[in-house]
Amino acid sequence: MGLVMKTMNYVRSQEELREMLGSPSLRGQNKVIATIDGHCRDYISKSPFLVLSTSDAKGNCDSSPRGDAPGFVYVLDDQHLIIPDRPGNKRVDSMFNILSNPKIGLLFIIPAMGETLRINGEAAIIKDEEILSKMAVNGKSPQLGILVKVDQCYLHCAKAFKRSGLWEPESWSSKEDLPSAAKILAAHVNMPEMTEERIIADLEEGYKNRLY
Repeated sequence: MGLVMKTMNYVRSQEELREMLGSPSLRGQNKVIATIDGHCRDYISKSPFLVLSTSDAKGNCDSSPRGDAPGFVYVLDDQHLIIPDRPGNKRVDSMFNILSNPKIGLLFIIPAMGETLRINGEAAIIKDEEILSKMAVNGKSPQLGILVKVDQCYLHCAKAFKRSGLWEPESWSSKEDLPSAAKILAAHVNMPEMTEERIIADLEEGYKNRLY
């Protein structure tokens, strides 16, 4: 740990944290349920995007975005849901983590809505063709799916979205001011043949032809 980190003033215990921040309200304590009820089903059916969080057996963490048409996550019953695995970069970090540590956290988002749906549980990787065919798009079924057994479901308030102005177009940066994905990747990959122009072409081809 560097010198700057060593000199910081740390919170060292749960008791100290509670003393500083206080305890959650009764509403905050009671809002957690252990099933996918009708309200959660409705939210999931309207959500086109989620963040999937996993960690490996050593606790190394990873967060991965997953998105598709609203309702792309298949609710199997009041305890289980399935996230279809669409074509990606083949790193499969989340799946490797699940194989060593099944604990998982999901954050469902609906555009223009500040409140998010959080789900925590245990995951497994499935390859059942019959079930996965229910999540086919353009005639293409996902090869794999992430089955999640739900332990906790609860709504998270909109304060983060309100503070960030995420859904307020007037607060957005202009396209010209945004970071260049191609420039970032070219610097990080650091391979002579992977120029910005090559990466732009590869990204555009993938977005056009390899979403499913």
